[in-house]
Amino acid sequence: MSAETALARLLGCCHSRAWATRLLAERPFKSVQALTELASEVWFSVNEPAWLEAFAAHPKIGDLDVLRDKYAVTASLEQGQVQQASDATLHGLADLNQLYECRFGFIFIVFATGKSAEAMLALLKQRLNNNRNLELETNALEQNKITLLRLSRLFQVDKMGS
Repeated sequence: MSAETALARLLGCCHSRAWATRLLAERPFKSVQALTELASEVWFSVNEPAWLEAFAAHPKIGDLDVLRDKYAVTASLEQGQVQQASDATLHGLADLNQLYECRFGFIFIVFATGKSAEAMLALLKQRLNNNRNLELETNALEQNKITLLRLSRLFQVDKMGS
């Protein structure tokens, strides 16, 4: 595929231009495993602005308006259980997400696949007690998990090696 198409697909997995550009320069990938290992290595070597760029592209956990917009397919795959949550839980997620963003300057990132809305609300409450540096690192770890899942899904649909 063209470099432009590959870049767009990588950005769909993790919206950090620095990360995607560095990965793109390493094509072709020998295997999915080689790509995912490199993706993690590059992710943890980019700087804070690159992480913040990726965080900013995420839908907020529990934001049903965002679940309906351009991220609807990805968000519903990754946040499916949130869509089934009670109104009280959704309001709790929305309120604490706002508090989290005010406190840390970026949104709450969690690898939501397989987690109930109640479990994510509990994680959000717990993580509000952390300092900014710990949260930045925790978000980066969670973002990496999400990215690796998205990359594996990408390869289920299409091969990116060329």
